[in-house]
Amino acid sequence: MRTLVLAAAATAATLAFLHPAAPFAAAGPSVALIAPDGLTLPAPKAGRVRPLVVVLADNAGAETTDFAIPYGVLKESGVADVRSVGTGAGAIQLMPSLRVLADLTTAQFDRAEPAGADIVIVPAQMKPKSPALAAWLRAQAAKGATIVSICEGARVLANAGLLHDRRATTHWSALKSLAKAYPDTTWVRDRRYVQDGRVISTTGVAASIPASLALVEAIAGRPAAQATAARIGVREWGAAHRTADFRVTAADYRHGIASLAAFWAHETVEAPITNGTDEVALALRTDTWSRTYRTKVVTTRPGLAAVRSRRGLDILPDTEPKTGRYVLPISPAPAAEIAGSLAAIDKRYGAKSARLAMLGLEYNPPR
Repeated sequence: MRTLVLAAAATAATLAFLHPAAPFAAAGPSVALIAPDGLTLPAPKAGRVRPLVVVLADNAGAETTDFAIPYGVLKESGVADVRSVGTGAGAIQLMPSLRVLADLTTAQFDRAEPAGADIVIVPAQMKPKSPALAAWLRAQAAKGATIVSICEGARVLANAGLLHDRRATTHWSALKSLAKAYPDTTWVRDRRYVQDGRVISTTGVAASIPASLALVEAIAGRPAAQATAARIGVREWGAAHRTADFRVTAADYRHGIASLAAFWAHETVEAPITNGTDEVALALRTDTWSRTYRTKVVTTRPGLAAVRSRRGLDILPDTEPKTGRYVLPISPAPAAEIAGSLAAIDKRYGAKSARLAMLGLEYNPPR
């Protein structure tokens, strides 16, 4: 029994580390509320017709949806030039799932674009206090880039000193710890995304789609955002949010620990990938299932060759398909993947597991 308890504790610690938006964290305190505000962006830098957007990942690891959604949505919109950028060469293991290859390293980007990016999008990172990340972001900000954090990417910005005396938001479970660590920042509740000058921040993982569409609207206007939203299955992308909907109950905690300890009930499930795979749908599907605390999601492709996603992201399969494994169902539209996956999780594992996934994603079901 002692061995089992220690194993469960070790697993819990590991999963909390691998899931930047861990659902067992304490809820944040009441912090400042602000009136609705839209996003505004400066014109592209000299010589550019469209803004140049960087989606940044540390090769030590970055959050799956935070990375893939802004990349996919902004590429889909056609209103910006989008580059995926890693801190080094080689594969990037996104968390909790997907392995990708970035278009460029930060060093290569700096050589190719000495004027810097117009917009830099920062997902939650496995090493938010990375000196290399902080230095590169400070340099981009000094060159006039608008810096956008998704979810706990706010930790990276705060560590880099970019949230000093600013308003910002983050994943609901991180509000308390960030307010304590960075008291010079005004931490905002009940807003999906918050802008303070050339810094924009968002709430949890599920805010990546509305925030990305808000960027499209700021770049090219409402019609461009509406057209993009229609193609991925989104009806609204306003800033309104209900932070109080997210809190961990004693029942949630008990179920999470029980799920971790019941290792015999854990399973590996497959997300097949091919050339043309929709990276927006794939990220939402794999991220949602990975947050049940009993599922390992692997991407599969016969032969294990890398694939090029629908919008140009290079994805490396994890393994060959295996007979008998559960294959994740696909929803009819990319943006329906969270709701569809939660329904499928409820059917397969029960409502308590679906709730853990919803808390981790900070997903507000439409009312």
